[in-house]
Amino acid sequence: MGGALQVVLGARDDITGAGAGADAAARAGAVEVARLGGLWRVTRPWHPGLRPYLRSYVGYWEAVATPYEARLVPTGRATLLISLAEPFSQVRRLGVRGGGSGRIGSLVVGLEDRPAICTHPGGQEAIRVEFTPLGAYRLFGMPMSELTNLAVEIRDVLGPGAGVLVERMAATPDWAARFDLLDEALLTRLAYGPLPAPEVAQAWDLLSGSAGAIPIARIAAEVGWSQGYLIRRFTQQIGLAPKASARVLRFRHAVALLGRGAASLTEVSTACGFYDQAHLNREFRAIAGTTPGRMVAARRVEGAMALSGSANSSKTAAVAGR
Repeated sequence: MGGALQVVLGARDDITGAGAGADAAARAGAVEVARLGGLWRVTRPWHPGLRPYLRSYVGYWEAVATPYEARLVPTGRATLLISLAEPFSQVRRLGVRGGGSGRIGSLVVGLEDRPAICTHPGGQEAIRVEFTPLGAYRLFGMPMSELTNLAVEIRDVLGPGAGVLVERMAATPDWAARFDLLDEALLTRLAYGPLPAPEVAQAWDLLSGSAGAIPIARIAAEVGWSQGYLIRRFTQQIGLAPKASARVLRFRHAVALLGRGAASLTEVSTACGFYDQAHLNREFRAIAGTTPGRMVAARRVEGAMALSGSANSSKTAAVAGR
């Protein structure tokens, strides 16, 4: 991966020279553009009204259009991708009958507990937003269980107005203006979205805060619900059952530890609550479709593993929040 060349856009500067967009950028915070290998990435500080619901928010485009194929692994987040140019050829969920999306542009992805393969012809330009599960529940306004392990056309989740929004964003070359349009649309939906049950929010905080280590029976006792009722309400609003969520959270914890390179597989297995190294390997194969060693060695950025094409596979990845 090449080094980062950063450009900070203030009140008087923007890539396209559009003054209105630059003024909006100044109000919302400076837009930053970074060159990473063959990819340009665009970020700016998150709107305060969106911050509680976000885990990642980044725009990007390819410096040189290059076809690619990448493996996406579960993150414990829901994703909204606004496609501003070429659509995906396919997003195919492994282990799911009929799990291929076919050609798809802007899309919504619910929580996942198995990998997917995304194929793109090159020339991608997009904005990728990752939400907390309960942030997504409020934004999408539907049971998250209906989106589990699926990549769904944006209009089918957010309605025909989402298509109009995508067209407006694609017609606007200024990234600050694009972020403004999307921020406004997200804030409007969040203002009227359903509120998650406080017990589900508490249960998710307990489970995610422990990286999936707290037993489900203990969580049920903590929130004051029966285990069966907790499972039903949690699955509806989060998208995965508590046990499946715990598996993904343990997997993500293991990925983070392995990425630091400071612990052996045996140490990681123990730290993340796996019975042994064999259990760790089985979970990686089930959740990511690969082994811990191969995942560490693969060209990847925050969850996307390059299978073919250029090093631009980082386009599928998240950018940490600010």
